[in-house]
Amino acid sequence: MEVKILSTNKNSLLKRKEVDFRVDQGSIRKTPTRLEVKKAIAAELKIKEELVFIKKMKTMTGTNIAVGVANAYETLEQAKFIEPEYIRKRNSPPEEPKEEENE
Repeated sequence: MEVKILSTNKNSLLKRKEVDFRVDQGSIRKTPTRLEVKKAIAAELKIKEELVFIKKMKTMTGTNIAVGVANAYETLEQAKFIEPEYIRKRNSPPEEPKEEENE
């Protein structure tokens, strides 16, 4: 998997960078997870993973290429203030199911 940043736009008002990206999946035959792409974008921008939020990602029909949009914030507080709850939930690792004790 190779992530290439196509363009970045600095939004000073919202204190974030708006990133358009492209993912070349190579021989993997499936779209990579949001968490994998999020990690790659954070490494490319040289920031922490928790500051990057993937807004949308779509595989182009008949290819092994996905394109998408992400936001990279300056602080986590700013991200929590701007990003909707469902986007924050999509971009966080899945929670472990709680085991109920049977007595």
